[in-house]
Amino acid sequence: MESLNELILEFAANLQDRIAAKAVLINGDLLPEGCFEEGAVVPSRMILITRRRAEDDEAGISCTGFDDVIAIPDVSVTRVSQMKIAVIKGMAEGLFGRGDRLICLTGIQRLGYMDSVFVIDVDHEFEILTTEDITDFFQAVRPEVFDTVLNIALELASQGREGRPVGTIFVIGDHEKVLQLSRQMIINPFLGYAEEERNVMDRELRETIKEFSALDGAFVIRDDGVLMTAGRHLNVALESGREFPKGLGSRHIVAAGITNVTEAIAIVVSESTGTVRIFRKGKIFVDIEKALT
Repeated sequence: MESLNELILEFAANLQDRIAAKAVLINGDLLPEGCFEEGAVVPSRMILITRRRAEDDEAGISCTGFDDVIAIPDVSVTRVSQMKIAVIKGMAEGLFGRGDRLICLTGIQRLGYMDSVFVIDVDHEFEILTTEDITDFFQAVRPEVFDTVLNIALELASQGREGRPVGTIFVIGDHEKVLQLSRQMIINPFLGYAEEERNVMDRELRETIKEFSALDGAFVIRDDGVLMTAGRHLNVALESGREFPKGLGSRHIVAAGITNVTEAIAIVVSESTGTVRIFRKGKIFVDIEKALT
C-alpha cells in the first residue's frame, strides 16, 4: 500500500499549503522501510509520531526527512487519542501552541498504511487555550515531569494493575498550596526517603507508583517531579454554578476543584472507562480515550 501512502502524503502537502498548517504529524507505525520513495511529494514540515514502551530510552527512527520526533507510550488508545497525546506533548515541548493548525495522518497498524487525514485546530480542540497562553498552561510543571506522569497515567489506564482497572489522581505543581488544601488519608508512603529516591523521573520508582495507585486519594508531585505524598484527600469542591460534564465522578470533581484554586495540573485516570483526563484552571484540558478491545 505504498502508493496509497504516497497519495495521502501528497494530499497532506497540498492541504498544508492551503490551510497554512504548522506541521503534519505522521504515525510512524504506518511507514514502510525506507519511509519515502525518491521524488515523493511530502509536506514541508513533518513530525514523526512513534510509540515506545516506558522502559525504552530511545525512540527508534529508521528514516530521515522529519523535522521533529514525538514519542508516545505504547498503550491501547484510539487513533484520535494517539494524536491528542502527541499534540499535548508537542505543546509541552514548545513545538506548537495557540493559533496553530496541525494535519494528522494515521490509520490501523495491522493494515500497515495510512487511511485517515484529520485537522486539529489547537484553539478549538483545547478550548482552555483560547483564554490562556500555552506557556502559562505549563508554567506550574516542568515539561519532562508532565510527560513522565502522563505516560504513567496512560499505562495505568490501558493495563490496570494485576489485571484489574484502577482509578487515581496525579496533582502536579504548586504543591505547597495543594498540601494546604488536602489531608493525609493514610501514612505517607514516601515519607523519610531522599528526594532523588522519590522522583518520578527515576524509572525504578514507576512500579512503586503503580502499586500505590490502588490507594484512595491523590498523588501530590512537586513541579520538579519529587513525589510529596500519595493517598491524599483533596478538600476542595467545584464552585457552585460551574458547568461540569455529567457522568463524571468524585475524582474528576476534586481534580477540577484543586486546579481551580491552585496553579497545579491534575491528571485523572477513570477506573470505569480507562479514560485519562487532564485538568487545568478547573476545566478539562483534554480527554484521552482507551481503545475498545
